[in-house]
This record gives sequence, C-alpha cells and structure tokens, in this order.
Amino acid sequence: VLPSSLTGVASPIIVVFGDRFPMITAHKVLAAYACLAPRVVTGQFDPTHHRAIWPSTGNYARGGIAISRIMASRGVAILPEGMSQERFDWLDRWCANPAEDVIRTHGTESNVKEIYDACNELRLDPGNFVLNQFSEFGNHLGHYRVTGRAFGHVFDTVRDQFRRQGRDLNLAAFTSATGSAGTIAAGDRLKDDYGTKIVAVEALECPTMLENGFGEHNIQGIGDKHIPLIHNVTNADLIIGISDRSTDELDVLFNTPAGMRLLEQRGVDPAVASVLTYMGYSSICNALAAITTAKTWGLGPDDVIVSVATDGSEMYNSEREKVMTRHFSGGFDDREAAAVFDTHLGEVGTTHAIEMDLA
Repeated sequence: VLPSSLTGVASPIIVVFGDRFPMITAHKVLAAYACLAPRVVTGQFDPTHHRAIWPSTGNYARGGIAISRIMASRGVAILPEGMSQERFDWLDRWCANPAEDVIRTHGTESNVKEIYDACNELRLDPGNFVLNQFSEFGNHLGHYRVTGRAFGHVFDTVRDQFRRQGRDLNLAAFTSATGSAGTIAAGDRLKDDYGTKIVAVEALECPTMLENGFGEHNIQGIGDKHIPLIHNVTNADLIIGISDRSTDELDVLFNTPAGMRLLEQRGVDPAVASVLTYMGYSSICNALAAITTAKTWGLGPDDVIVSVATDGSEMYNSEREKVMTRHFSGGFDDREAAAVFDTHLGEVGTTHAIEMDLA
C-alpha cells in the first residue's frame, strides 16, 4: 500500500506485484496460458504440428515461450528490436533455437503494426498458429476471471485490516495501462463486484485514446497506436496520459542509493521504499495514474485505488543505464534525486486526464 508520504494523496493506493509469477517474473504468463490452453483442449492447437506464434512488446511473448515449453510445444516470440536487452537475454535462455524462434521487428514499444505485419506473413504457413494477445478473447477472460478476482481478494484483505481499526474502505478505482487490453479486463470484474471505476492509462508521448496521437515512448510493455479488438473501451471511466520521462527517471530514483536516501528524508517508510524496485516502467506508470485519479476525482482516505506492477525493475537495468547517460551524465546525487521526486511525484497534475461520459 503506497503511503501519502510517497504519493501526496490521501487515498491508499494498493499495488499488486506481478514479478512474483514463476518463470518470467511477470503476470503476463497467465495471459499466455489463458490463450493457449483452451486451444489445446479443444483440439484447435496440435503441439506435435503447430508452432505457437506469440506477438508482443515483451512480457506476453516471454510468457508464451514459457507456457509453450512446459506444454511441450514450440513457441516463437515476436517483439520489437528496441525492447530491453533483458527480455532478449531471457529468450536466449528459454528458447531451444533462439536464432529461428525469436523474431525482432523494426522499432520499439510504439511499433505494434510491424508486429502485426510479421504475424500476417507467418500466418501464411498453416503450421503456424498465431496467438495474438490483442485479439485473443482468452487474454481478456483470463484476466477477468483470475486477475480481477485476485485484486478483489487483495482489497478485501486490506479492508479487513482497516475495519479492525474502525474504518471501512471503498474500492473506488482501478488503474491499468491499456496495452493489449488484457490486464484492464480485471477492472471489468472489479466494476461488476464492487462498482469500481476503470481508469485506462496511456503513454503521453503516444496517446491513442486520449488524443488520437502518434509518437514513440519507452514505457515498455503497454503497446499503442490502435485499440485492441478485445478492449471493452466503453466501460472505461477515465483516460490518463503519463510521460515516459516520469517513468524513466522514477525508475532511477527507486533503484539508486541517492534515491533511497531521498525517500527516507521525505518520510517514506524504508520498508516501503525497499519494495519499489519491484516496479518496472509500466508499473510506475500505473501508480502515477492512480495518483492522478485521486486528484481528478478528489478521492479521500477511505477511497482505495488498486493497480498492478506488471513486472519488476530487473527487466530494465540496461534501459536505466541509457537513462543515466541521457539525463544524468554527471551522476545521480542527492540533488538530482530531490529534483526527480519533486518533478514527478510532487507535481503530479490532472492536465492529461479525460473523463468518459455519454456526451
């Protein structure tokens, strides 16, 4: 539970860590299983004949390779060449033949079209079975039935703790980057069970829903430039844009000695500060969106916001080195840490937020 000393808002923000999942240390392994397993049990996918094609900007492809391996199938990962080196290092370890089974498409996080183009070419071979997370309803359903229920369980646990203190909590909102529209399906479940509002989050540098814009960003793992087929977009209540400058620099803050010192000086419990390393780029994005949500709707101390840390910072060590070179070439000291905190946590605004309605 992120405290107000970190977030600057009264609302408790619950972050559920996805890096606890096995094999890939990211919760997208669930989405991969939810897409492949039904195809196997219904006979649509034959492990002795088909290759499972996993298009992604990172974690879903890794999840697909892991699930393919434990289900005795051959998996092929498709992802942009500009993704973090840690993703490719993992694929090299898990793929039996990475030279053939890891396809690097042009570009970075924002180049989803190139992934589709590669899938269309591979689909011409009947031995290839494309499990496109952007259009596989198993992705939506897996997160609706499993992730959403898990988040509800986490909220109930925290609420019970507060009730013992004489307070009750309301599950006011759920924030999630849109990505392939899988994880955000958990919000549909929370809305059904608790009346929770759904907040769809995008990179400000490529705000497809927010401004119909196009660009490039480094919040790896959230995709963009199109609305996935499985996105229940009319169920969203708020759209928020978060800058990758914020996620890049807060990742440095959360993973350096100067950053840890600064957080302690600002009153953040060391026990809380120590777990911020479990938050990768999209995780920080989701948390910042939760802060914006609290400010947009004026939420109070009994209004809980739930979000998810899809993966941890260990997937971005190489990216952090690039950020250091680009933004902190003189080193990241106490002064730089204070500037990052004040800019990206102390000044979280509501400018890039649009409420959804019927107008």
